[in-house]
Amino acid sequence: MSSSELRDGLYDAIVIGSGAGGAAAAYRMVAAGMRVLQLEKGGYLPTDGSTLDVDRVVRRGEFLAREGWIDGRGARLVPEEHFNVGGKTRWYGAALLRFSRAEFAAEPQFNCHAWPIDYDELAPYYQEAETLLGVREFAVESGLKRILSRLDRPGSAWHCAAIPMALAPEIIRYPDEARHFDGFAPVRELKGDAQHSLIHLLANNPRYTLLTGAEVTALRSSKGAPQQIDGVRLADGREAIAGRVVLAAGALHSPRILARYLDASGLRYKLPMSDNVGRNLKLHLLTAMVAVGLRRQQDLLRKTCLLTHEKFSHSSVQPLGFDSELIANLMPRLIPRPLAQMLAARAYGFFLQTEDGSDPANRVVEQRRAGVLEPVLDYDRQRLGAAAREHRQFTWALTRALLGSGLIAATQGIGLAGTAHVCGTLMCGKDPATSVVDAEGRVHGMQGLYVADGSVLPRSSRVNPSLSIYAWGLRLGAHLAAQRPLMGAAAAVMS
Repeated sequence: MSSSELRDGLYDAIVIGSGAGGAAAAYRMVAAGMRVLQLEKGGYLPTDGSTLDVDRVVRRGEFLAREGWIDGRGARLVPEEHFNVGGKTRWYGAALLRFSRAEFAAEPQFNCHAWPIDYDELAPYYQEAETLLGVREFAVESGLKRILSRLDRPGSAWHCAAIPMALAPEIIRYPDEARHFDGFAPVRELKGDAQHSLIHLLANNPRYTLLTGAEVTALRSSKGAPQQIDGVRLADGREAIAGRVVLAAGALHSPRILARYLDASGLRYKLPMSDNVGRNLKLHLLTAMVAVGLRRQQDLLRKTCLLTHEKFSHSSVQPLGFDSELIANLMPRLIPRPLAQMLAARAYGFFLQTEDGSDPANRVVEQRRAGVLEPVLDYDRQRLGAAAREHRQFTWALTRALLGSGLIAATQGIGLAGTAHVCGTLMCGKDPATSVVDAEGRVHGMQGLYVADGSVLPRSSRVNPSLSIYAWGLRLGAHLAAQRPLMGAAAAVMS
């Protein structure tokens, strides 16, 4: 049930955030009979078509959070974050890929940490997430097939595989949705996401409450027991209490909530995990590429095939689900609009990503400047030499390969503001000295506090992290539901 008010009564769990991990954890707990309060800072997105409008979404950025940050050098930036029910999943490109078995193991030479669990532990939750989200494959369309014909051929080091997509098959009957699912929020609910595929299933369940416009500013603890979390405090002063609290506000926001509590409670220098909070930030190394040829491109979905290369084991490329209107908008302003539109009609967009590994100096923190607490996004790809080298070489290899297929490519790196794949800031692991969260999702040294979002990921892999976040959230929800008896608090609200 959605509500603008907190309910009187007992909650077994509070989930902060409604994106992939938070929605998955809430769904699994409610399905098991738990009473769950889900708190979302934003509200529901409109369904009037505005979230498919290129001008409003891309040029004007109407639906972005616009939260001000500073980078590691003190310069201002605004990360491309969204505060709304369903979080980033409402906007993402619907590509839901599993991490490989190898990507659960450590690779010290690439600064990659091991998961505290293996692939087989997460596999059933991958399957459950794929079913809930309606994941399927689509045929490679003729234009893309023609482009890739010289790349993915016998004996080539390039390999193409279908991308599992959370798209309904009937989306092809609605060109406005089919051309604008990648980076746009749906209107007809033809894309699987946290709101439509999970939260919507709980809408009429009396054990579930979704409170929108609810910004959590602090965790609260049992009196005299700072390591026992029993609730949260909202920006408007209200408090909600439960036996378990799940951080799922996202990898830029969950570590800030935890760090504030560690400072306020005096635990900052008492718990070994504290020094790791906010560290090991991962964004992927990302490059957008536009490749222009002589043929007009007529493909509708475009984003149907994942391309990899045998030499670059940490990198992948997928087509952007962008039509000519959006590609024209990405071209430099110096190009006259008629020429940009003509080139865009003959162009294909690609998205290149390389796993960036971990470095403790890449982190999210809050610092006080002029009496104001400001969030800091301190990330430098030069700290990750092996990843930076592979990404440059991979980008050049694809540029050469596309030239052989008759396309001239131009590239643009995705800067620090591009936080679509952010993860790692509350990394899970076995040792509190090097991680924040244990294998079951509980914060080391704390009771009643768990993490469900992408901040737990020790590795970002060569593919999008969304499916792994859903799977982790489902696994965490199942783990919490198995803890019997339920530990509901004595009251839900304290004014």
